Parts: sequence; C-alpha cells; structure tokens
Amino acid sequence: MITRRQWLAATTALSIANAVPESKAATPDFGFRYLVGSSMYGYADLREIVPQVRATGATAIDIWPMVHGNQREQIDEMGEAAFTELLARHDVKCGCITQYKLGPFGLREEMRFAERLGCRTIVTGGRGPTGLRGNELKSAIAEFVEQLKPHLAIAEETGVTIAIENHGKNLIESPDALKWLVDLRPSEHLAIALAPYHLPQDAVRLAELIRQIGSAMAVFYAWQHGTGSTTEQPKEQELLQLPGRGELDFGPAVAALREIDYQGWTEVFMHPYPRGLPIVAGVANVTAEIRRSVNYLDQLLTDSATAD
Repeated sequence: MITRRQWLAATTALSIANAVPESKAATPDFGFRYLVGSSMYGYADLREIVPQVRATGATAIDIWPMVHGNQREQIDEMGEAAFTELLARHDVKCGCITQYKLGPFGLREEMRFAERLGCRTIVTGGRGPTGLRGNELKSAIAEFVEQLKPHLAIAEETGVTIAIENHGKNLIESPDALKWLVDLRPSEHLAIALAPYHLPQDAVRLAELIRQIGSAMAVFYAWQHGTGSTTEQPKEQELLQLPGRGELDFGPAVAALREIDYQGWTEVFMHPYPRGLPIVAGVANVTAEIRRSVNYLDQLLTDSATAD
C-alpha cells in the first residue's frame, strides 16, 4: 500500500487539479451490478461455481487463471461451447476475465476470446517503473498509454474494456497515477479497476477518489485491507478483507457510487493465503460469505437512499 501521507497529498492535489461540478442527485433506483470472482472458490470446478453465482446476488462471473484460481484453464479444457451452455443454463454471464499473467500488452487473443463469450471487461495491471511522483509519474503513464494504443484498437474492435487495477508496487498505484491515467487515456475502452485494499483505509478519501474517477471506473472491488493477505493468519483475521467484517466503513464509498450513478461491476473480493485456496472451506460456505458482504453493501445503499 502507499502511505497515508502520500494518499492525502495525492488526493488533495487531485481534488484541486480535477475539480468536478456539484454532483447531480443520485438515481433513486440505483443498484449494484455484482460480479463474482471465480478465485474466491479456489480451484473448484466451474460446474460447481456457476450454479452459485445467482445465490451470491450477482449476475456474472469474473474468470481467474492460475495461481489464484484455475477456471480460465478449465474453460480451455471443457471448450467454449460447453462453458457458454453452462452459463446459459444458470442464467449467468461472463462479465470479466482477470489476466495479470498476460499483462496489458499480451491481451490480443484474450480480447478475441472475450468477444466470443460476450465478455466486455478484462482486468490487468499497469506496466512501467514504480515509485514515481509528479512529472516523472505523468510521463511514465503517458508512455504506458502510448504503448497501449495498438491494443486499445483491438479493444475497440472487440468491444472489450481493458481495466487497469491500482496495484501495489505498480506504475498505476497511487491516486495521482489514477488521475493521470484517466486524463491521458485516448479511449473509453481503457478504464480503471479500483481496489481499496491497495490504498490507505480512509473512507472519506476513498469516496472522494470515486467521485473524481467517475465513469472511468469499470470495476469496483468491495475489498479492504484488513490484516492483509500475504502471510498465514487465523481465518477470522483473513476474512477482515471483506466488506462488513473489517474496520473500513464502506458507507461513504457506497454513497459516492450511487451519486455518480456507477454503471460498472462491483465485486466482493479478498485474497486467501496461500493463493489458490477457497476463501473458506466448502462451495456453499464461500457463497454465504460473499452474500453476507452483498447484504452489507445493499443495506448501506438503502441507508444512503433513505438519507436523501
């Protein structure tokens, strides 16, 4: 994570440099478009996972490859036709494919694969130097965007949006980096996957950042840092990454998402340790944990609407 001091400085600068007009009234009938990460179920079979998607409150699945999950590899094994039939049978869409392994410059064939599945979002990470600030950061992001242009042409052709997650130890990490990515993007097919886990756990600043990013966000990870995910710890501590379990108040973020009439995906998320395990044992128990967080977010949304 970036430090709180860096977060405060960057978001303050972003507020000044990227001031927005007074917000419009939130849409009364606004609701989240929930997405389920297949990696939440570890290496469980897609034939077990897909029937669970609707029970979580979601309508779509986010397909992860190894090592976090292995469902992308499972699709290759079962074949696209069988996977498409499985989705249709359970009224589930393929909403997203996560591909850090391929990276932002290795998605050409994956975008065409996504197009065949009717999937419109691929999440990946940025590429470039880390730890930059100021004009050096802006220049590095400009170079990254320039290198992406041939890939964005394919994204436009296939109807796919490449969403870059703000990830630790990455070019796109800080609020400033997100601001420059939004300002410099040449196409709406380049967007942001916002992960609060990788930012200081400041509810008010997170809400401000959401307002500043606005429609440039394609995925919002309902995911907090809790006590982290890179060391072994008791399961109850590990689950503190989930909304409604850890200390982060998602209320301001939910209010901001409603205010901007957010139309992207919302994905309840966490990482188990080690990667590749389900977040809890048993497919039905994973579904119950995700649903618990969905209920928490939905209640915050109701509270926000009532407050109006």
